[in-house]
Amino acid sequence: MCFSFDAHPPDLPRDLARPIGGGAKAEQLELTSADGTAFSVALAGSPDGDPVGVVILPDVRGLYRFYIELAERFAEAGHHAIAIDYFGRTAGTGERGEDFDYWPHVRETKVEQVEADAAAAADALRERTGASAIVTVGFCFGGLQSFLAAMSPELALAGAVGFYAGLDTSRWGIASPVERAAEIRCPLLGLFGGADEGVPVELVHQFERNLAEAGVEHHIEIYQGAPHSFFDRKYEEYAAACEDAWRRVLEFLTAVDKLTVHR
Repeated sequence: MCFSFDAHPPDLPRDLARPIGGGAKAEQLELTSADGTAFSVALAGSPDGDPVGVVILPDVRGLYRFYIELAERFAEAGHHAIAIDYFGRTAGTGERGEDFDYWPHVRETKVEQVEADAAAAADALRERTGASAIVTVGFCFGGLQSFLAAMSPELALAGAVGFYAGLDTSRWGIASPVERAAEIRCPLLGLFGGADEGVPVELVHQFERNLAEAGVEHHIEIYQGAPHSFFDRKYEEYAAACEDAWRRVLEFLTAVDKLTVHR
């Protein structure tokens, strides 16, 4: 499993947070996907947000408080953000408790469904905030989905970020991003824990080699000694890794913004 139900995203580095009166509050909404499915999202707009908007792809729990707060942190950093839920088709909409049995719903979730929901979320972000370029930021199961979405011509992402993305996809019955690295169509940032038992470092290194051979613009960072789901405020021993990860993500968004402007 990824984060615990009571997890909270690490605070932004103080020099990167922008003062927003009253804080950036996310609005919880329902959107409709291309197949007519209603699904839940949390959208946080930034008063001075730049053209790069963030679509957050959660871990196996789907949308819950951690990702609502994460959208708010991105807004505080100057980026409009929207976090999506995966399970509108099988679990309906609305807030769920700690006892939510997510695995049956994860098993029924298809890549094409995630991408359709991400596309609807990106459209909502553009319409409501004026964001003109979209970057996905995913965690664990969502990190895998972020890398797969980077291959989609329909989504046409400006960039993709994955925290401890699941690279061994044998249990899902789909080809891994490691095997499909040459299909990635945008810059990519991968952040992994060196002590993550679920994502072998050797597989991360193979992914990095395949990206390089394919000429995909990328950066892979492995935090030595950090476990899966290290990006959690309560893990004080990984505070340095969390701060560095925040900086790398926000620098990545800035670089994407510059690339977008000059296209």
